[in-house]
Amino acid sequence: MSNELFIAGVAVCLGILLYWGFRVLPQDKWQFLAAVPRKRLDDGRWQAINLTYYGLFSALAHVIALSILLILTGSIGISEDKALIIILVMMGACLPASRLLAGWIEKKAHTFTVGGASFVGILLGPAVVWLVYRTIYPNAIIPWLPLLAALAVAYAVGEGVGRLACISFGCCYGKPVVFGRTYLNCLCQHYSFIFTGTTKKIAYEGGLEGQKVFPIQAVTATIFIGAALTGMYLFLIGSYGLSFFLTILVTQLWRLISEIFRADYRGGGSLSAYQLMALLALPYALAICFFLPQATIIANIQKGLESLWQPRTILFLQAWGAGIFWYTGSSRVTASHASFYVNKELI
Repeated sequence: MSNELFIAGVAVCLGILLYWGFRVLPQDKWQFLAAVPRKRLDDGRWQAINLTYYGLFSALAHVIALSILLILTGSIGISEDKALIIILVMMGACLPASRLLAGWIEKKAHTFTVGGASFVGILLGPAVVWLVYRTIYPNAIIPWLPLLAALAVAYAVGEGVGRLACISFGCCYGKPVVFGRTYLNCLCQHYSFIFTGTTKKIAYEGGLEGQKVFPIQAVTATIFIGAALTGMYLFLIGSYGLSFFLTILVTQLWRLISEIFRADYRGGGSLSAYQLMALLALPYALAICFFLPQATIIANIQKGLESLWQPRTILFLQAWGAGIFWYTGSSRVTASHASFYVNKELI
């Protein structure tokens, strides 16, 4: 398989997924996947925990991102063991950070911040790679820029697909669209989002249910996926430094700009904490490209695809997806009651 065919296949699959998500996920029926009874109440009903499509799409984003990471690292001869250990260490830092930073910045204990988690990942990336190689593979040469480029591309893919989770839950929402004659307003009148459902965050926090809002999640997803596909191509032709920096540049610049179009609370100040993180990430990424050694490894996409198709790798992805679904999909800010009865006419 050629590099171009692989990237085209990924682009088509992700494009179909995003197009479908943009059309249907703002509807209220796409917020809750299931309600699991947990405790019987005195009136005979059950108190239930809600499992959300937010968790399902978050899990899907993780699985797709990790699959891309494993394909890219496998294409340059990095074993699955090395890649999986790096993933586990990185996620061990980023997952708690996503909740802790959201609690600190947004003053909310039961929410997540992808922006904060991504900044922690960018910051710790080189340290994690060094730690894993020096403690477990001390005799191996560290492929610095190829590994960091693969991580950057995987992050962009994951966050792009992960915006579908935000659409389904109604979080990270855009500003209301106002009538006007500017090109942007006219465009948004046609392509805006209209969220329905009183339990969506845009309704209970922003009071914007049923109103046209700027489709910030869709724009972010499109830009991030575009950056990921470009970075992926640069990776496969051996431009690892450019792949890494361009992916970080596009994603962090858009994180800086995108908050202009968002209506949800992002902390105080003229620049939010997330915008400051994005600004700090850019010179840090540029320094990495200048100071870390360049690599001359030739990527082989066929080899990368074969490395993914291993039983233990597939089992790991399934287990990881299930864990992410439970961690992010068990809703704490919504609740439900369930009741059960017998259809006597069918007995």
